[in-house]
Amino acid sequence: MPPGSRRHTASGRSPQGVAARPSLGVVGGMSEQRAWEVAEVLGASVQPSCDHLDEARVTAPAADGPPGCEDCLRIGTRWVHLRECLVCGHLGCCDSSPGQHAYAHAHAQSGHDLARSAEPGEDWAWCYADEVFLRPAG
Repeated sequence: MPPGSRRHTASGRSPQGVAARPSLGVVGGMSEQRAWEVAEVLGASVQPSCDHLDEARVTAPAADGPPGCEDCLRIGTRWVHLRECLVCGHLGCCDSSPGQHAYAHAHAQSGHDLARSAEPGEDWAWCYADEVFLRPAG
């Protein structure tokens, strides 16, 4: 698959560049400025956009969440990397994992297009619908 494809980028490669349109996040019903923006594609003549940034609600990883992919834990399979839905907090496995549960969740649940990396030290997100990298605003 080409470098810009969903399978390649959603598997864990980090974005580069600066972004454009921020989205507000919500924690415990309180809005905060922890926003996401579309990451610039360096050297591209037309920059990507995302129509789903307003879906983001979950802004802090759940401290009491499951220790791994919710679906893999339920059926007894393994995962490679974890992705957290920015709408409901569902923790699923990446596209490099056999179950690809984050992708399945995004496509099974209407309006759940955004997921962030739940890997330590990574601070990026992905829009499954628009197939674009997101980075923290600011």
